[in-house]
Amino acid sequence: MKTKILLLFAIVCLLFGCNAAMVINGKVMGISSGAFIYEDGYLTTQYKADIEPVWKACEKAVNELNGQQTQKERNISTGSIKTVISDEKVIILVEYIGKDLTSVSVLSGVVGNNMADRIIQDKIAANIGKP
Repeated sequence: MKTKILLLFAIVCLLFGCNAAMVINGKVMGISSGAFIYEDGYLTTQYKADIEPVWKACEKAVNELNGQQTQKERNISTGSIKTVISDEKVIILVEYIGKDLTSVSVLSGVVGNNMADRIIQDKIAANIGKP
């Protein structure tokens, strides 16, 4: 059964080019440009960096985008930032995956705003490695 689903997903990706989406087990999943994955409104990507510089890049991105009412929660291997940017609620989830690999998921608005999520991810990527 899993093989059929994966085959169907691969065919859909080929038919629709760089962007594709489908529902699997009640979750909406999609791929955009190969580097980003959409799941239930969250735009997720993985960065080849440890969690510390990624977390700092997320904080800096929120500051650069004038985040208001910011709430941060950080553990050893995970963290979340909840804020309001341009009158939209934004949730950023950071998760340690492995050595020099960290996942960041961004949700803007109630169901996700792909353009806003992408702008935030671009800011985070630009801030990784900056002092």
